[in-house]
Amino acid sequence: MEQIAGWADEGAVVVLTGAGISTDSGIPDFRGPNGVWTRDPEAMKLSSIDHYVADPDVRRRSWQERLRHPAWTAEPNAAHAALVELERRGKLTAIITQNIDGLHQRAGSDPAKVIELHGTLSETECLQCGERRPMREILDRVEGGEDDPACEACGGILKSATISFGQPMNMETLEAAAEAAMYCRMFVTVGTSLTVHPAAGLVEVARKRGARVVIVNDAPTPYDVIADRVVREPIGLVLPRIAGTATA
Repeated sequence: MEQIAGWADEGAVVVLTGAGISTDSGIPDFRGPNGVWTRDPEAMKLSSIDHYVADPDVRRRSWQERLRHPAWTAEPNAAHAALVELERRGKLTAIITQNIDGLHQRAGSDPAKVIELHGTLSETECLQCGERRPMREILDRVEGGEDDPACEACGGILKSATISFGQPMNMETLEAAAEAAMYCRMFVTVGTSLTVHPAAGLVEVARKRGARVVIVNDAPTPYDVIADRVVREPIGLVLPRIAGTATA
């Protein structure tokens, strides 16, 4: 860990975060032993754009899940705070996150340095006209009795402004992530299984450009074999040690 912390002190650190960084905040992951999809495989349909568009029942369940999503009450944890400290010290170039919970920004990370690969839960988007609205406005409509609210501008289907399976990635966001990976000195993945692409492929992008790769995850990943270090310790203990805040 001291060696990894020393690498971080050299600066130009880029961190890729997955669901595992937010579990200490009370937001379950998807593929872990107690993950959302592990416990309820049918829940995967809520993350499929084809099922979402075709099945009103899926949309109705999705809106109920959004109403009670733990992100609304979750608080950033020690791992989020450690990344804020790395940024404060001028060592962090970017956070690339697969998460939609907004906890990095709430912890104090500069929004300009947070690249949200899979979008955000804080807004809705119309699948027909593209209009975006604050999520709270639409949840108020759901609480008022609309079980599948439509876009007020065009009548189209609304969903959270997140990327579902089968939806194209935002190319500007993906290009920003790839550029960050290309020009970092150390690429750290935190709490991600590295099985979802193109996010997982950023590890190889960084490695090919000469960056050190550190993988922090509680289970093996496909990229462990090319990592300089693989850490299996709890994320909430590891990142503060890397950032030098473990005794704070």
